[in-house]
Amino acid sequence: MDTLGGAEFVPETTYLNTSSSGLLPRRAVEAVRALALSSATGQPDGSGDFDVVEGARASFARLVRVSPARVAVGTAVAIHVGLIAASLPSGSEVLLPEGDFSSLITPFAVRGDLRPRYVPLEKLADGVRPETALVAFSAVQSSDGRTADLAGVRAAAAAHGARTLLDATQAAGWLPIDAGEYDYTVTGAYKFLVCPRGTSFLTVGEHAQESLVPVLAGWVAGEDIWASTYGPVEQLAHSARRFDQPVPFLAYHGAERSLPLLEEIGIDTIHAHNTTLAARFRAGLRELGHEPAGTGHADESAVVAVAGLGDRQETLARARVAVSVRAGNLRAAFHLYNSAADVDRALDVLAG
Repeated sequence: MDTLGGAEFVPETTYLNTSSSGLLPRRAVEAVRALALSSATGQPDGSGDFDVVEGARASFARLVRVSPARVAVGTAVAIHVGLIAASLPSGSEVLLPEGDFSSLITPFAVRGDLRPRYVPLEKLADGVRPETALVAFSAVQSSDGRTADLAGVRAAAAAHGARTLLDATQAAGWLPIDAGEYDYTVTGAYKFLVCPRGTSFLTVGEHAQESLVPVLAGWVAGEDIWASTYGPVEQLAHSARRFDQPVPFLAYHGAERSLPLLEEIGIDTIHAHNTTLAARFRAGLRELGHEPAGTGHADESAVVAVAGLGDRQETLARARVAVSVRAGNLRAAFHLYNSAADVDRALDVLAG
């Protein structure tokens, strides 16, 4: 199986570590370089372009099937989640999967007056109860690649009147996501969305917008940003842009070029490519006598983890195969710039 994206990617290793950080396409590197050079030489456009930010917002919106008016831009998932956590009434119960990523969990835990409750991922839908205010969970687990029962959790939350927060960081870019099916989604874009670090997105359903207090609002959150630069912002943006954070323009100039590449290839095409490679890797691991971590939905994921092989990361690195270790698992993640040859190379090294 060939790679997708053609000459946009130039890996010099067998790179199976997108769950940690995605590779940047050439077009994004060129955009960042151009802005950096303009900034270094004092050009009028060297400070960055808000139209570019809007382009990135619109492209992400298309990828997750919502209107750009439902998308806020930012720099990190934890900040988006912190905004949601800060807006919950005291005493609210937040249902979370055990062992989910700390950026999703910690903002709720540190408030002190909320009631976080943890259940195994496979029991998340059954764990929703009438007093649950919010179900917060990752579409794909960082530690082992398991995918959540998205439809089941949505149905359970709707049945009990709970809001939903989906962390799509390990999913957006290869797993088809309809952000409109959730009250909120948060996405770090530097993994499978192949954007520079410092780009992240929050989506807020129109019906849920008034549930959030824009405690991070600055001048960029104004309906007219250039009329909002001094004194308190008189009119916040009517859309989810009221939750925008001031953006790092270098990162967003890259993101505005990266995201359309995914649109051009198509998420369904990337999904088929990635999961086929992951299935090949799982089969090879089993032939070597190693059972991949997780059960059930894990076999549908582009992220593969296996317990007991964490100590092989250094051996793989010496062979120029990039993977990671998470929660004691050796973790490999497959994306559009990978091929069947990459899978076989990693298996050959593990076979000794």
